[in-house]
Amino acid sequence: MSNIPPLDLKRQYQAIGADVSAAVLEVLASGAYIGGPLVKNFEQQFATYIGTAECVGCNSGTDALYLALRAMNIGAGDEVITTPFTFIATAETISGVGAKPVFVDIDLATFNLDLTQLAAAITPRTKAIMPVHLFGNPVDMTELMSIAAQYNLVVIEDCAQATGAKWQGQPVGRIGHFGCFSFFPTKNLGACGDGGAITVNDPGLADDLRMLREHGSRERYYHEAIGVNSRLDAIQAAILQVKLPHLDLWNQQRATVASRYHQLLANIPGIITPQATPGGESAWNQYTIRVVAPVGMDTADPRDRLPTLRDRVRASLLEAGAIAMIYYPLPLHLQSVYADLGYAVGSFPNAERVSQEVLSLPMFPELTVEEQQRVVYALKDAIDTCR
Repeated sequence: MSNIPPLDLKRQYQAIGADVSAAVLEVLASGAYIGGPLVKNFEQQFATYIGTAECVGCNSGTDALYLALRAMNIGAGDEVITTPFTFIATAETISGVGAKPVFVDIDLATFNLDLTQLAAAITPRTKAIMPVHLFGNPVDMTELMSIAAQYNLVVIEDCAQATGAKWQGQPVGRIGHFGCFSFFPTKNLGACGDGGAITVNDPGLADDLRMLREHGSRERYYHEAIGVNSRLDAIQAAILQVKLPHLDLWNQQRATVASRYHQLLANIPGIITPQATPGGESAWNQYTIRVVAPVGMDTADPRDRLPTLRDRVRASLLEAGAIAMIYYPLPLHLQSVYADLGYAVGSFPNAERVSQEVLSLPMFPELTVEEQQRVVYALKDAIDTCR
């Protein structure tokens, strides 16, 4: 019996492969590989999908965050608030512009920023908030935008895992001042390589973003800022144009998969299923459970990398042919690269706790009922064996 992968892009390609191949061959035949009408067309289509006036394509979701920070002149001496429980790219871009990442703990139910702790982290140096719609689950953007407005802060939404997610009916990426998206192949709308985009309503900021992504140049060979080379390739834009019309259906299928997991996992002791933010519609990039150890078990320092109950359950699942993933085993505030920020174990207990408990089960639109049942049966056996 074959393994059940965390994601199977081959199945997606089998469904739309002919259209993707034709689009790629058309680009190759055109000779226009960088920029050009295909990229502009995709930018317009994606802006329409999100509901913003502008979309600026770039090389990656990481670059999208970096360019948004640069467009707001955020740099040395400034602070940007974000979550410690996310991929390092979120904080890395803040450091990359010379600013200081300031972390706020997460909500145990949603894995997103605990907005009740946000105001306490704001100082005179705070310039922006970078919420992460983690695993596709939207942050409460109504409350966050209210706090940001009170303190006159820029909001840069990290939508890397949340393309198509909605907050109170609005797509994420249109609510903050910037929406930053990744088109990495594992994302809900994935290219066949790296790619990213920034959505924004201000045409002036969009123009600045385009200048920064083109070596700080609005006119070729004339440079007004130190920029970067961060362009969305035409081949990737062509692939994304083929995929975009399918995104809503794929997200609906992900929601169906999530609903089935909810039902199948409902009565397993020691498992906490993911909770959507009330008022939000998750894009379900991941289905991430918590494997909760009995009291007194698995209380080691996360930096010691000692096997937890979650790790043992994952190993048992793998033996049964179900491949689960861990995002993320060590929160950012405990990473050695951020030792100089002075955070210690216990600074953000919720982030530290879930880093030792989270386990992302196979999740993709084409996952079958039978495969999900296999995953859950294997999970039940693993829990019984490992506890």
